[in-house]
Formats: sequence, C-alpha cells, structure tokens
Amino acid sequence: MDKRNWLKKIGYLKPWYFLALAVICGAVCIGALRHNNLQMAYLRDQVNIADKNNDDVVKALQNLQVYVTSHMNTDLSNGPNGAYPPIQLVYSYDRAVEAAGSSASTANTQIYTNAEVYCQQLDPTDFSGHNRVPCVEQYVQSHGVSLPNVPVSLYEFDFVSPLWSPDLAGWTLLATIISTLLFVGLEVRYHWPHRKTVQA
Repeated sequence: MDKRNWLKKIGYLKPWYFLALAVICGAVCIGALRHNNLQMAYLRDQVNIADKNNDDVVKALQNLQVYVTSHMNTDLSNGPNGAYPPIQLVYSYDRAVEAAGSSASTANTQIYTNAEVYCQQLDPTDFSGHNRVPCVEQYVQSHGVSLPNVPVSLYEFDFVSPLWSPDLAGWTLLATIISTLLFVGLEVRYHWPHRKTVQA
C-alpha cells in the first residue's frame, strides 16, 4: 500500500477515535502493570515461605527470576529505604551456618580424641597427665578445625525488571503511546489550517 494513501485514510478519521483508543489502552495497561506487580509479590512470598519451611528454595527462586526478568513493573526493591539485595534467604543462611558449625564441632571432637590417643602412645607411663596435657593442646592447635566461613552473598539475590516487555502491559503501553501521538497529530492537522485562516 502506498504510504500517501495510508496517511490519507487515517486523515479521514476523527481525532477523538484515537483519544478514546488511547484511554482504553491506557486503562488496560494500568491493570496489566498492577497484575504484573501483584504476581511478582506472590512469587516473592513463595520464596520467603520456601526459605522459612526449608522447602525447594531453588525452584521458587527460578520461578521468581523468570517472571521478573520477562515482565515490566516487577522491580523487587521495597523503596529507597528497603533492604538490599531485596531477596535475602535468612533461614537458609542460618541453617548453613548451623550445619557448618555442627560439622566443625564434630571434627574438633574427633581431633581431640585422636590427640589423646597420640599423646598416650608417645608417653604411656605418664599416668598423672602432667606431660600429656601440653601434648594434647599442641596436637589440637596444629590439627584443629576452625569454623568455616559461609559467604552471605550466596544467599542474597536481585533480579532486574525490563523497561518494556512483550506482554499485555507492554503491548497496551505501546498502543497507548501510538494512539496518543495519532490523536495529537490529527488535532494539529485539523486545527492548524483554521488558525492560519483566522490570522490571515
């Protein structure tokens, strides 16, 4: 189709058609944006519930990540004074620290037992323990297990929401912008000749 014919056909339409279309698309867009945000909040709550109940946190995180990164208006931040990163798996982190501490405690207990056996073999005649105590202390110091450091960054997450997404919110936003531009363009076209006539 010739570009001039296409523009000519649009020119016969009343500007308020596009204004009405812009209002309708804008209303649908606002509803879709709100739905995107509510769905993000629901999925974020699912992550927190899974974290607290020691359920499948990885799956909940993946669901949240896929949704946030493919839908607009799904920013995870809770305002300028909110915690950052916005997703912090506090319960999972506490469980990891507790498990690491328990593992280190078990290892240290075993090392202490090994130290007693080792030092008794070195000096089996020392029944008072006078020489055995420094031996055990030295063995534990040289073989002791320190409490492992659990990186907190492994339990913190943030996902970036796109500025535009090809979903209902994105397409209706685009339709609203185009309809508004067409309305303004036709308004200018209809009223500009009248102004020039009045001024003349």
